[in-house]
Amino acid sequence: MLSKPVTMVVFVLPSVLRRWVSGRTEVKVFAVGADRDSPPTLGSALDTLRRTHPMLEERLRDEYGRIRRHISMIVCGENAQGLGGLDCALPPGAEVYVLPALG
Repeated sequence: MLSKPVTMVVFVLPSVLRRWVSGRTEVKVFAVGADRDSPPTLGSALDTLRRTHPMLEERLRDEYGRIRRHISMIVCGENAQGLGGLDCALPPGAEVYVLPALG
């Protein structure tokens, strides 16, 4: 059996979201690829976050599973929306900066 690719992802949180994770500035989760040929994605990292920190995850995604309009996620220095949104591939050890969207 061949395993799916897995990577550790660090969500770096703004102060307004830290109350949902006991005041921590970072939350680490594993993201798992859909199959052995698919890299882990932002969506899969958020799926894991839903299981480990559901109160935080529901503040990041709407009832349809999309990133909320007032939230930006920066992956490897770029806005995830420009990298495919939830389908954005995450490199090993990715840091995802969660920011309240401006304006």
